[in-house]
Amino acid sequence: MKKVLVLFAHPKYEKSRANMVLVNHIKGKEGVTFHDLYEKYPDFHIDVPFEKKLLEEHDVIIWHHPMYWYSCPPLLKQWIDMVLEFNWAYGPNGTALSSKICLNAITTGGSKELYCTQGTNSYTITEFLRPFEQTANLCLMNYHKPFTVMGTYRLTDDELEVYGAQYSSFIDELQT
Repeated sequence: MKKVLVLFAHPKYEKSRANMVLVNHIKGKEGVTFHDLYEKYPDFHIDVPFEKKLLEEHDVIIWHHPMYWYSCPPLLKQWIDMVLEFNWAYGPNGTALSSKICLNAITTGGSKELYCTQGTNSYTITEFLRPFEQTANLCLMNYHKPFTVMGTYRLTDDELEVYGAQYSSFIDELQT
């Protein structure tokens, strides 16, 4: 079974119905390490050696975050900038993450209709996530299609529970 590292970054987690449900469905799963970056690093002082060790111990890396101004929250961006170092994660000697699976699990307040060429946001989620895809490529990881929950403000509790179960099943599939 593949080991999964969920790098969770949500600065207002306690106010996110969608993320609470998703996290409740995967926290404590066998082979899954749930790592809340805002809980671990409220001061933004990232322990780079610790984070590298976590990455080395896992086969699947999930950047789980809300869509924040068409990207990720600032702590996850800082994590990427600091942890994925030259000649460790990428560069001539940077093979530490080679062949690991990497993807995003994201939530958006906006609906699918807003994230398209005809929508208000002009681009698809896949297009907004290109920097993550390229980061994974640069680090020799295999980038997979994201797990998305869109239009979270309009979803009922029952609909969110369905997404939670789907997220858990999605992770099960990644582990095999």
